[in-house]
Amino acid sequence: MSAASVLKAIDRSRFDVVPLAISKAGKWLPESQSASLLSAGKAADSSVVVVDDPANDGTPIGSPGSSLIGFNGPTGPMRGVDVVFPVLHGPFGEDGTVQGLLELSGIAYVGSGVLGSALGMDKVKMKEVLAFHGLPVVDWRSFRRWQWRQERDRVVSESECFGYPCFVKPANLGSSIGVSKAKHRTELVTALAEAFRHDEKVIVEPAIDAREIEVGVLGNHHPRASIAGEIVPSNEFYDYAAKYLDGKSELHIPASLTETDAAEVRELAVRAFTALECSGLARADFFLDRQTGKWFVNELNTMPGFTSISMYPKLWEASGLSYPDLISELIDLAVSRREERHGSIG
Repeated sequence: MSAASVLKAIDRSRFDVVPLAISKAGKWLPESQSASLLSAGKAADSSVVVVDDPANDGTPIGSPGSSLIGFNGPTGPMRGVDVVFPVLHGPFGEDGTVQGLLELSGIAYVGSGVLGSALGMDKVKMKEVLAFHGLPVVDWRSFRRWQWRQERDRVVSESECFGYPCFVKPANLGSSIGVSKAKHRTELVTALAEAFRHDEKVIVEPAIDAREIEVGVLGNHHPRASIAGEIVPSNEFYDYAAKYLDGKSELHIPASLTETDAAEVRELAVRAFTALECSGLARADFFLDRQTGKWFVNELNTMPGFTSISMYPKLWEASGLSYPDLISELIDLAVSRREERHGSIG
């Protein structure tokens, strides 16, 4: 849906667009099928029949026989492409994997590089870096799947150090998939098992009574922050259903904040963006503790939801930057970043 929205809004007077969809099975689809799917706003699921195409044999990335060597060669799917806008959410699309592929191909691309993307995806490493840079984060514990298998009692005991309720999350996943709120030990055990089903690494955090505030960040060396918005989830927390299914969660733009809080959260957003070595764009998500008034950085999403009604574009629209102009600026930032990385010192 994000990619379909970008296709509809992009400035066709500046850009010739080549749609390229990837199925859930990892198959790169030919341009004709990609265009058909994306124009309809549909997901490229694994049931799609991949037609024969000399430019793409439909082989999943990284599998035996995949032709990544010469990716940008005369017969590759990226031939003649100047910039890639990787509108991909979650693992393999937002975690530095595709970004590394594009670095090898020598093509400019929108968004953070390998390091910033990887840090933005891994909630544990993200917190470690943010804390090192003096940014406020909620306390946490992290565990590996092998520990869950071999030292289950210890994992549960250490997770209870925060008391109840607490949150359990896969460390490398998005959209609140696998996230649970545990109110007692039985729920904690179930929550840990569910999180480990989705990821090899899990993070446990105390639950705080907080407002959920989000800020858009845009730029490379001199990033700027949008006005802040607030999420009012329809469920007990902003889970997958509240985000995507029931349509009852509310977005308040601008968020109702004092001038001091609004300025502080925007400053924190830019500092977090810089600390994680992000570039291009990110949506910085915060908790504002209702009891203490203290800010906490929850996470940064380096490729946030990008439909015309998603929070990131809406924040910039409210800040005076239209959706089509936002897309154009991101592409310009991608070109600028590549030219600097591959240019001379002089």
